[in-house]
Amino acid sequence: LDPAVFESMVPYFLEKFGNPVSVQHAYGWEASLAVETARNQVARLIGAEPTEIVFTSGATESISLAVAGYLKKQPVRSHVITCATEHKATLEAMKYAQDLGHEVTILPVDELGQITVAQVEAALKPNTVLMSLMHANNEIGTIHPITEIGALLRSKSIAFHVDAAQTAGKHPIDVRSMNIDLLSISSHKFHGPKGIGALFIGQKPNRIQVAAQAGGGGQERGIRGGTLNVPAIVGLGKAAEIALETMDSASKRIAGFCEKIRKSLPEADLNGHPSNRLCGNLSLSFSKIDTDEFLQNLNGIAFSMASACSGSGKSHVLTAIGRNQDDAVTLRVGLGRFTTQEEVDDLCSRLRTALDKSRV
Repeated sequence: LDPAVFESMVPYFLEKFGNPVSVQHAYGWEASLAVETARNQVARLIGAEPTEIVFTSGATESISLAVAGYLKKQPVRSHVITCATEHKATLEAMKYAQDLGHEVTILPVDELGQITVAQVEAALKPNTVLMSLMHANNEIGTIHPITEIGALLRSKSIAFHVDAAQTAGKHPIDVRSMNIDLLSISSHKFHGPKGIGALFIGQKPNRIQVAAQAGGGGQERGIRGGTLNVPAIVGLGKAAEIALETMDSASKRIAGFCEKIRKSLPEADLNGHPSNRLCGNLSLSFSKIDTDEFLQNLNGIAFSMASACSGSGKSHVLTAIGRNQDDAVTLRVGLGRFTTQEEVDDLCSRLRTALDKSRV
């Protein structure tokens, strides 16, 4: 959490405790103003209008609301497209779409984890109504050609949902120029608080309609009921504001750190696209090492071997790109705006030592 984000949230826990829908008194007005300020801050981050932003608990809920909510407004047995390397939240939403009676096509990716515009075009059917695709993969960092795919879908009047949990606040996003109709974000991915996110629901050039997942008191345009989490919303807004200001310089610095780590480990195989990738993501595979000994020599450093949401077992993303998970160890390294040069140097040194000690 960015300390400046935390500081912006504190008053709304203690002093400014009003409910933003309580319009009869000043406490409610104050909270409502804070919520709308945050809505503007999030909208600016992605090039949207404030009225197109709905606050949620995070990207998982936003994805479910986008996919299920949109399909509930469509004819039964419509056709939906997604990708094999999507986050579990999207794949689960697609299972729900099938339960609703819709047909789902899951496109395979190439060895770099990308799909092409030609693939999407070939998969289209007369009854295709929606495609859901992540902007960048959470495990291997590959960025899809969102703008080009979006242009194709827009020309066919097919709605386009983008899971931008990994890219919002880190890579430039403009929902208009990228032809996006629905977009999901999570606050904690760019130094905001956990448990808060947003869904962009486009109102132009096409007015996208989404059915409510949870009723209640009519909050969030009746799309997502329940008392608003004002401190978290304020934190999300502040995080979006800071991300927009620091994105260019931070992404270049973080990408430089990733390149340094890659060069220090010439024997590592990089998973994902070598250039069209998340600035702070490295997915590296190592062969001919003792896994247990390798990890023991990295005590004190937090690594991921898959997505935090994927559970145990093999990575469906690595399987999709043809990575043999029986003969290699794959580690995912994540760097952020607060990563320091000293931490990167220490990581490179400890990785080098761990690899040399665990050779088999």
